[in-house]
Amino acid sequence: MRIEELLIYRELDINGLLYRMSCLIEGSADRQRSMWYESVHQLLEMAGQYGFSGNLWHCCLTHFLVNHENSYSRTCELRGAPEGSINQAVLQDMTIFWEWYHYDLRKLAGKLGIEASELILAYQGSRQGTEGYSVRMSSQIGELAVQMGQAASPEELKEILTGFYQKYGVGKLGLHKAFRIRHSREGMEIVPIVNIPAVHLEDLVGYQLAKEKLIRNTEAFVSGRKANNCLLFGDAGTGKSSSIKAIANEYYDRGLRIIEVYKHQLQELHEVIARIKNRNYKFILYMDDLSFEEFETDYKFLKAVIEGGLEKRPENVLIYATSNRRHLVKESFADKEGRRDQLHASDTVQEKLSLASRFGVTIFFEAPDQKLFQEIVRVLAERNGISMPEEELLLEANRWELSHGGLSGRTAQQFVDYLLGKDEKKQGDKAVH
Repeated sequence: MRIEELLIYRELDINGLLYRMSCLIEGSADRQRSMWYESVHQLLEMAGQYGFSGNLWHCCLTHFLVNHENSYSRTCELRGAPEGSINQAVLQDMTIFWEWYHYDLRKLAGKLGIEASELILAYQGSRQGTEGYSVRMSSQIGELAVQMGQAASPEELKEILTGFYQKYGVGKLGLHKAFRIRHSREGMEIVPIVNIPAVHLEDLVGYQLAKEKLIRNTEAFVSGRKANNCLLFGDAGTGKSSSIKAIANEYYDRGLRIIEVYKHQLQELHEVIARIKNRNYKFILYMDDLSFEEFETDYKFLKAVIEGGLEKRPENVLIYATSNRRHLVKESFADKEGRRDQLHASDTVQEKLSLASRFGVTIFFEAPDQKLFQEIVRVLAERNGISMPEEELLLEANRWELSHGGLSGRTAQQFVDYLLGKDEKKQGDKAVH
């Protein structure tokens, strides 16, 4: 059976779909009709999970290929095809896949007396986000499936696939922008965050100097130059977290990946780094709203990772954190005054300040003044198509912020969302009448 002749792309058929389809294509199955319906069921399930449309068989083959991490695909990611004999082994595998791509499933369905082949050859799927891929990546996989189905030879199929690896990478680290840490029975996992907000730096009104500082450091990092760990601190609702989401969107195509780490997971930083240090991507370990109370000591794990442990931090890993506290660890007046019950009060202060000092770049996000707040409201209202006299808009915004958290970009966005909700309600009332 051809599937058993694969050299590099073995062990990619976890759910048995390729095995069943291979049996059907080669006519070696005992219960062909049953096996056909089992395969169609699985293709439809994958379409729902990953947002596939069109030829589901081609989408399935493409999905397996772009997610299969092996010696060839990992070398290709962001670099291109390697030299040497491995290319011959890959070409043999591509010959098998090329045959699968070009097999006419209508002929197989006709032989089995089944008329439902069009269901999987011209499937119309949902364009909404799915649990498997973002809308953008689902579309990319679909376009790649079309290209690979049209490849004139196994050599061309190999060339198309290699180009995809070089541009996007391979597996979950290649196909997704952001990740979080999850625990299962198998242990710690790095799992994709499929749908992150489509925020861009130009969407954030104001904070030009802060954004430029963040861009300079991130640009140096993705370009392979020296860069620093970065601490974004300041008032709540000023765009610190949104800035991180924005750089995830901005630099994904250049190999940047974001891994969100919660405070209770700091002890696992070494294991996370061990899994990503040899990959051809740039990783930012992102810690949102980071701060520590006096009794918490987990910050010492973070200190050791940033600087101070025996093992050098990999060149492809940086740490970005956001916080409302400049020094991250809570300080008290007792620290400043040096109470008598502490023999070395200055040592206590230095211990608490040492974490923040290990971030080479610190960026301050200050709450906007009234003028900037009103400008943020004006811009957001215009972007969202809110038509209201400016004087009335700003008056309502000022009333809103007095009872909803004060002057901040977050408050401005919440006010605009409130106006949009009112408009939608009015439209709904009109539709009813």
